[in-house]
Amino acid sequence: MSPYTVIRTLPKDATGSALRDDVRSGLTATPKSLPPKWFYDARGSDLFEEITRLPEYYPTRAEREILLARAPEIARVTGARTLVELGSGSSEKTRHLLDALGRATGLRDYVTVDVSESALTGAAEALLADRPELRVHALIADFTRSVELPPAEGPRLVAFLGGTVGNLLPAERARFLASVRALLRPGDTLLLGTDLVKDEDVLVRAYDDAAGVTAEFNKNVLSVVDRELGADFDPADFEHVALWDRANEWIEMRLRARRDLTVKIPELDLVAHFARGEELRTEISAKFRKEGIDAELDAAGFAPTRWWTDEADRFALSLATAG
Repeated sequence: MSPYTVIRTLPKDATGSALRDDVRSGLTATPKSLPPKWFYDARGSDLFEEITRLPEYYPTRAEREILLARAPEIARVTGARTLVELGSGSSEKTRHLLDALGRATGLRDYVTVDVSESALTGAAEALLADRPELRVHALIADFTRSVELPPAEGPRLVAFLGGTVGNLLPAERARFLASVRALLRPGDTLLLGTDLVKDEDVLVRAYDDAAGVTAEFNKNVLSVVDRELGADFDPADFEHVALWDRANEWIEMRLRARRDLTVKIPELDLVAHFARGEELRTEISAKFRKEGIDAELDAAGFAPTRWWTDEADRFALSLATAG
């Protein structure tokens, strides 16, 4: 018998269906775009782990610094007996929270939510090797859509770390935060990781590193479409672009066609034409200010209660209580 519970809320072909829908709509739109979630096949996940170790990429280190310093305070303030992590992946950073909550509250339940079953089960097995007393619920779900949490002891703390909320457009963020609030009871809490507005050069270098790892990561989305949908993208036909949008205060990653080209996607019976210099947007990564985060949380029905940054004020963790 499995020492953890796997709860599937997505149909077996949900990932394939979503990819087909996103590629069809994104490559027929003007301008063209693809969602960043398709970076993360096995190769993309490995590349991202490599990115987090690059000297230019500060967010992972900055967030870890905050968690190491503040996890005991987070545990004390929330009193959480259940930790829910959205988009958990390997759950590596969450171990600091699990340790602090275990000591402070006797944490009983950990609900890990991700679309990848292999990532969830791998993380669950690794966690239980060190924490056999923990009840782990692996929820296979798309956290950007409606999610139903399994029964678990309260109060609950929902963690959404890594600055991933910045990949959502403002209207998408509003819907997402409202959906998280709908999951919670009054007094439950949300811990939200956000990258902060800072010097443009620092931001751009974090998404366009000297070693070219982020460029390879960006182009990996084309390899995913080739493999899954039989397309004939050649990543060498595109160059990686990272730029700062001052008006919207976000980084955009794009792929720019080096020449006029035509891409066939047989699975969709679709042909996409690119003019030389045409760009395909693959990610936005919004950067935030405290007043903006507080306003968005308030609009979603949360009361902001704590704000912590790393020593260099590069990244923030916000704690908000469901009203």
